[in-house]
Amino acid sequence: MRIMGIDFGDARVGVAVTDPLGITTQGVGTVKNGGIKKLLAELGEIINEYKPEEIVIGLPKNMDGTEGFRADATYKFAKRLSGIYNGKIEFVDERLTTVGASQFLNVTNTRGDKRKSVIDTVSACLILETYMKRKNNS
Repeated sequence: MRIMGIDFGDARVGVAVTDPLGITTQGVGTVKNGGIKKLLAELGEIINEYKPEEIVIGLPKNMDGTEGFRADATYKFAKRLSGIYNGKIEFVDERLTTVGASQFLNVTNTRGDKRKSVIDTVSACLILETYMKRKNNS
């Protein structure tokens, strides 16, 4: 069962998927958010290629656990995504995934433009891994 993870952002959207057995994650890439229609068209191509049974979207929460305007934007994005995707869409708390992605990129000595182009993909992998761990523990 393949699952897709998405790190939604105003400028860029990171995408990751599991292998067909749902065991490991891999980054697919980062899609530039050039407007909702263009973004959905590009994500639609990725969805058609990987055919995930579920999509997990990182839900930005404040450090105290409350949801703010970024969470609202993410819910709106998910609603629009459901217009092109009929499968299950889940959310996972994404607090500190960007921090985790930054730490990973520090360890791998990824700097400059390369870092900017992959940080959202790494975040999408972390979001997906968090969801998979939660799913396997329940």
